[in-house]
Amino acid sequence: MLARVLSGAVLGIDAYLVSVETDVASGLPSFSTVGLPQGAVKEGKERVVAALQNSGFQVPPKRITVNLAPADVRKEGSAFDLPVAIGILAGTGQIDPAGKLDHFVLLGELGLHGGIRPVRGALSIALAAREAGLKGLIVPTDNVAEAAVVDGLEVRGAETLADVTRFLDGSGDLPVAQVDRDSLFRTVDAYASDFAEVKGQEHVKRAMEVAAAGAHNILMVGPPGSGKTMLARRLPSILPPMTLDEALETTKIHSVAGLLSSDKSLVATRPFRAPHHTISDAGLIGGGSTPRPGEVSLSHNGVLFMDELPEFRRPVLEVLRQPLEDSEVTIARAAMSLTYPARFMLAAAMNPCPCGHFGDSQKACTCPPPAVQRYLARISGPLLDRIDLHVEVPAVRYKELSDGRLGEPSSAIRERVSAARERQRARFAHIPGVYANAHMRPKDIREHCRLDQGSESLLRTAITRLGFSARAYHRILKIARTIADLDRASDIGTAHISEAIQYRSLDRVMAA
Repeated sequence: MLARVLSGAVLGIDAYLVSVETDVASGLPSFSTVGLPQGAVKEGKERVVAALQNSGFQVPPKRITVNLAPADVRKEGSAFDLPVAIGILAGTGQIDPAGKLDHFVLLGELGLHGGIRPVRGALSIALAAREAGLKGLIVPTDNVAEAAVVDGLEVRGAETLADVTRFLDGSGDLPVAQVDRDSLFRTVDAYASDFAEVKGQEHVKRAMEVAAAGAHNILMVGPPGSGKTMLARRLPSILPPMTLDEALETTKIHSVAGLLSSDKSLVATRPFRAPHHTISDAGLIGGGSTPRPGEVSLSHNGVLFMDELPEFRRPVLEVLRQPLEDSEVTIARAAMSLTYPARFMLAAAMNPCPCGHFGDSQKACTCPPPAVQRYLARISGPLLDRIDLHVEVPAVRYKELSDGRLGEPSSAIRERVSAARERQRARFAHIPGVYANAHMRPKDIREHCRLDQGSESLLRTAITRLGFSARAYHRILKIARTIADLDRASDIGTAHISEAIQYRSLDRVMAA
C-alpha cells in the first residue's frame, strides 16, 4: 500500500516542500530510502523502527521503500523521521488519516522512545507551506513558537509520535498555537548596554551615529583601554528597530544554524556577533561539508564586530570583500551552490601598533618603525577601502572617567538615526536592494549626491592631496549624504563634505 506525507527541507535559508512517499509491499523484509538521502536521513530508519515499536505500533516484515521527492536534490537533517513513521503507519493501515495528510506538513526528529525532538529551519518550512496554500504544520513542541510567527497557517505542536497519530485518526487533538507578533516587538528585552555609560569620546560617538544612520562600516583605531570594544557593543542600541520582514529573515538564518532557542520565536533585536580572531574563513563566511551560515550571515541586519582586526589571519580578512560589497555570501560546492544574505554593519577595532601606544599622549610607544609598518600592513588596502569611516579613539583622561554624569542615552541617538533612515527608505523605495546610503551604487550616487561648486572644490582638493582611491571617493559621498540626512538637509553642503573627509583621513596613524 502507498502513502504520501508532506514534509519540507531547507536549502540555504529558504525551504522547499518534500513529498515523502512510502510503499509497503510483499517480499523479503527490507527498509530502503531513496531520493538522495544524506547523513541523518539515512540513519533515520533505525530511529523510526525503534520509535514505532516503543510506541506500541507494528513494523511489518515487508519490503518498505521510502522515496523523498524531488529525488534530484540532496536531503539533509533528521526532520523526515516523523513523516516517514506516519507514512509507514498509513501504508500499513494502522492509522486512517482521513485526508489530513494532504493539508499538513509534518516535521520532527524521533527519539527511540517515540518522543519528537526539535529540528532546524521550522520557520523557513512554515513560510514555504503557506506559500503552497497548505492548511497547517505539525512540528515538535519546541519549534511551535518559531513556526507560529507565520500567519495564515495552523501550527500544531506534538510531544510524541502517539500524539500525532491520535490527531490524524481523529481520536485526539493538537492545539493550534497562537502568537501575537506585534507584542514580540513591544515586549522584547531592551539592549543591556547604553551609550550613556560611555565616558568622553564625543567625536567617536558622533562617528558611530553617522555610521548607524547610513549603515556604514566603521574602523576604530586607538590604544588598549580607550573604549573601542565598549563603543562597538553599544552600536546595536542606536540602530533603528527591526521591521517584521527583517526579523523574519534574520530568524530564518538563526533557525537554520540551530541557534534559535525554544522560548524565542523571533529575533526582534539587532544581532551582534563578535567572533574571536582565531576563527577560520569557513566559520566567518559559512560553509563546511554540510554548508551552514557563517558569522557574517548570523549578523545579517545587525553588527559584526571584529576586535583586534590585524590579529585575524589574512585569508579570513580577504574573504570579507564579497559580503562587504554584495551584501551576500555565495558558497559553491560540486553538488550545489548556496547564497546566504549578509547585509551587516562591520565595526572593527585595532591598535595603532603592536604595543598599542603609537600616538598615545599618555604612554610612549616601544615599537620600532618596521614593526609598526608590518603590523598595519596586515590590513590590505582593498579591505580598508571598503570600511567607510576610520576614527581615532584616544585614551580617556581621568577627568572624563571621574565625571559622575551620564552621557546622551542610546534612545535619543536612536531617534535621530531612525529619522535619517526613514528619509533614506523614502528616497530608495523604488530601488531594489538599496535600503540605506551605504548600499548606494554608482548610478545612485550620481543621482542623490550632487555637489555645489564649493563642496566639489573641497572634495577635489582632498582627493588630490590625500591620494584617495575611486572607491574612497564614493565612500566620502555616501557619508556626506548621511550627514546631510542627519541634519535634515536636502542638499549636501560644504560642512557635510568636510566632516565626511575627516572620517577617511587617518594618515598620521595608518602611514606611520
